[in-house]
Amino acid sequence: MELNASYTSLVAVGDSFTEGMSDLLPNGSYRGWADVLAARLAVRTPGFRYANLAVRGKLISQIVDEQVAVAAALQPDVITLVGGLNDTLRPKCDMGMVRGRLEEAVERLAPSCKRLVLMRSPGRNGPVMERFRPRMEELFSLVDDLAERHGAVVADLYGAPSLGDPRMWDVDRLHLTPEGHRRVAEAVWQTLGLPAESDWQTPEPASQPARWAKRRVDDVRFARQHLMPWIGRRLTGRSSGDGRAGAQFDAGIGRAFWITPADAARPGPVTEWRRLDG
Repeated sequence: MELNASYTSLVAVGDSFTEGMSDLLPNGSYRGWADVLAARLAVRTPGFRYANLAVRGKLISQIVDEQVAVAAALQPDVITLVGGLNDTLRPKCDMGMVRGRLEEAVERLAPSCKRLVLMRSPGRNGPVMERFRPRMEELFSLVDDLAERHGAVVADLYGAPSLGDPRMWDVDRLHLTPEGHRRVAEAVWQTLGLPAESDWQTPEPASQPARWAKRRVDDVRFARQHLMPWIGRRLTGRSSGDGRAGAQFDAGIGRAFWITPADAARPGPVTEWRRLDG
């Protein structure tokens, strides 16, 4: 791994975790760790380009069929690929299929970029995590194997106490808070060989546990607002990503586009992006 490397372009591939839910901006869009990472990389490299193709709710086969070829065609310096966890959360999950499709994705993406980043994703501590842990660990074992075989790097977030803390997770218990996304961005930043700017593994300060009554109220709210709609989509074969495209994918013309900092002369943090066509 080249230390303090320079990267001119980034493409993010995946599902809601990479799309940025639940890091909600005032305009109703999502930011997330990939956008935070891109903004930080752009400060280092004039003319930096970025495309986030991730879409919420996508299973690994959908990621491979809809995003992988598009990402490979862009030929970026860096591609991040995170997928398969949505599959592992399904009651009926064909892990053989998941392994095969993830391997297909890595085989297609690794030769098309200078650095492919895979991930051992974080999970919120709790009963859901414990129920699906064997499948997750099977998936992450494959991630490690594919990285070794194809020269990719792995951002290892799984099991980090800082990201297992329920306070790092939104009320839907599936997506990270803005602080959680910031920590993931720092972890990937360091995985790319860039100098640490913070310790993403530092645990949050200890706090008093919520009272029993508040926990029950939170459980009821979670079930009504998030769990039941999720179950409903599973029963009807729908997905939260139906009809959606990645933030930098133009469905009208059927291809992705780059964005770049709107103010190329500004050396500080990137706050606005503009589309590059052609």
